[in-house]
Amino acid sequence: MTAGSFERIPYLIVYDEESAFKDTYGGAIGKVAVEAMHLKPAAPSDSVVIFSHPIGGGSWLPLVSNLARMGVHTIYCNTRYRGNETALIMERAVMDFGACIRHAREKLGYAKVYLGGWSGGGAQSLFYQAEAQDPRVTHTPAGDPYDLTAAKFEPADGVLLLAAHLSRNLTLTEWLDASIEDESRPFDRNPKWNLYASDGPKPPYSADFLAEYRQRQIARNRRITAWVQDELAALKRAGLEDHERCFTVQGTMADPRWLDPAVDPNDRPPNHCMLGDPFVVNDGPVGLARFTTLRSWLSQWSYDLSNGDGLKCAARISTPMLVIENSADDACTPSHAARLMAAADKCTIDHHVIQGANHYYFGQAAQVNEATQLVRDWIARQ
Repeated sequence: MTAGSFERIPYLIVYDEESAFKDTYGGAIGKVAVEAMHLKPAAPSDSVVIFSHPIGGGSWLPLVSNLARMGVHTIYCNTRYRGNETALIMERAVMDFGACIRHAREKLGYAKVYLGGWSGGGAQSLFYQAEAQDPRVTHTPAGDPYDLTAAKFEPADGVLLLAAHLSRNLTLTEWLDASIEDESRPFDRNPKWNLYASDGPKPPYSADFLAEYRQRQIARNRRITAWVQDELAALKRAGLEDHERCFTVQGTMADPRWLDPAVDPNDRPPNHCMLGDPFVVNDGPVGLARFTTLRSWLSQWSYDLSNGDGLKCAARISTPMLVIENSADDACTPSHAARLMAAADKCTIDHHVIQGANHYYFGQAAQVNEATQLVRDWIARQ
């Protein structure tokens, strides 16, 4: 290999798991297969950055590849839910992450492990570290036994929050369309709160409007959660303890900040989010939580009940932390980084902002190089 090159080595981690039901398609019952990609530079190292995300798929992202190109040993670990969040259970996703971390230490020989918390991987990294330093979770929010305390996760040597949002449950809530007041009639929307209606509210939004809109978003999340709990309870009363119900959630990209750049301001363009036109995404197939299940809603999306809540997990850890935010991020705006850092009050934190950078660094060679150098130098100092 020439200078700056690296090997890209795909591999599998397979482990046993007892479960009352199967929640991913294909594969042997009782086995979990975790796909990982080892980006291995020529020069040896005793440290590695391990990225993971609840629905994975980031091993070719600019920052991940650039780290290896600059000599940082890197692993990208997909959970069992690669590319499909429909039935995702956060507790199982973090168990998959733990299997990859254990493999990196015991099989690949890395002495130091740093968690690469990119975007939605930030909260997952915080969830892992919280359960490693302060193990608590023995059941999913649906009440299904799933003992993370028995996994005996080994704490990582540091956590990197890189363009990271709060967590899936909190971010979804901030993106919910507050004009939907009846989930059985999701397209009958209250124009007083419909950001996209011709006769709806227009930016700039007042502080009072934003405060009530946020409360209505939380209330909507809680209404869905209450309905989910009722449905699960009815199944159990009927003796169908392991049965599920699938459902859709419309209106999940109506955050005022995408229409009004003065809300949680940064350098992002107006009327745009990381998935494109927010008006289209609000009801399109790629919106968060569009297709989900009872158990997955409680574990992944419930404002109050999710164990993967980034703020609650950050408050439970004490570890060196590197926080990099992007000034033109069209997914994770400045308040997310600020709130995560405030919650992580037992951590030593290095914080940097990459000027002009979008969420993924697509088409931004200078910005991705700047971020990569910050990560590389921070690891070298640990």
